Amino acid sequence: MNLDFAKLDGLVTAVIQDHRSGRVLMVGFMNEEAFRKTVETGYATFYSRSRRKLWLKGETSGHRLVVKEIATDCDQDALLIRVEALGPGVCHNGYESCFYRRLADGQWVESEPRAYDPDAVYGGRA
Repeated sequence: MNLDFAKLDGLVTAVIQDHRSGRVLMVGFMNEEAFRKTVETGYATFYSRSRRKLWLKGETSGHRLVVKEIATDCDQDALLIRVEALGPGVCHNGYESCFYRRLADGQWVESEPRAYDPDAVYGGRA
């Protein structure tokens, strides 16, 4: 489990993909502790760069990510984590995926309906 955490100031990029559909749900970052907790618990845990602390995905919403498979790239500085998403969406804005905007005619447009109401889940703190 030797990952290169040195290239990105102690972090590796973690691409989160639905294990059934193959859809990319989100991208996060992990430090060594977050990666270890992910492996130990079977739930995706990340390092929040803005809050400067670990966060278990779904700790507020209940929309956890159950790890099905972990892969690394050839440089061992990025992860692909295939998950089963528990809950209607992964994105804190209420969508199934954080990648809900598409570029159309030079404008970002929402390309899918919301999967849940983020205000009801986060109490206006999303």
